[in-house]
Amino acid sequence: MVRIAFLSDIHGNGLALDAVLDDIDAQGGVDEYWLLGDLVAIGPQPVEVLEKLSALPNARFTRGNTDRYITKGDRPPPDRNAVEANPNLLPIFKEVAETMAWTQGALSAHGWLDFLDALPLEQRLTLPDGTRLLGVHGAPGDDGGPGLRPDYPEEDIRERFTGAEADLICVGHTHWPINTRLDGMHLVNLGSVSNPMVPDLCAWYVLLEADASGYRLEHRQAAYDRSAVIAQLEALRHPGRGHIISFMRGERIRDWPLLP
Repeated sequence: MVRIAFLSDIHGNGLALDAVLDDIDAQGGVDEYWLLGDLVAIGPQPVEVLEKLSALPNARFTRGNTDRYITKGDRPPPDRNAVEANPNLLPIFKEVAETMAWTQGALSAHGWLDFLDALPLEQRLTLPDGTRLLGVHGAPGDDGGPGLRPDYPEEDIRERFTGAEADLICVGHTHWPINTRLDGMHLVNLGSVSNPMVPDLCAWYVLLEADASGYRLEHRQAAYDRSAVIAQLEALRHPGRGHIISFMRGERIRDWPLLP
């Protein structure tokens, strides 16, 4: 029997991470932890989160798009050209730049940039029944991009995931839990540990159990004190606190279909 916990999109939220780790322990623990990207940026505790994750036994990591932003200097839109064409975009451009610089500074001061820079793009494992498991952040070969969302046409998803040479593909990135099958592939979005978009505003993750007879997976939710996260952001004067707090207050909830 193999038990694996899959987490993604922790976004520097130590309180949400603690809630998930406590729930994993309450379920009897796991043999491995797969941390599928977006570990630190856009949250109040990037250093504390990496300290906790790196201490987990048998932990596997992949890079997310925001992890790349911190180490490579890439940024999400809008870029400088877009701001020059439309000055109304300047506040967004400023907030993104300051948020990434704040996180980069915290990690640099505590010696974590090399760790983040070395994160691989994917993790692979063959389960006891022969199922080929792939873990990535956005999609096979991509640490970002459109990812996997309920509102995407099936043909778009097929184009993004076909050819992955995997039977079970676990992703994060879009902060929405999904469990679906397409063309013989089992596609699972973990949901997000932090910056929630689901109505319950919980931290979501996935538990997998596998043996020679097959595998079973379960999406799980862990509640945490979002007001305490807001207080952390305010006390730190985090440059992106307005954006992050909008998630904590449920202002980013989507009307996409949730798991049955």
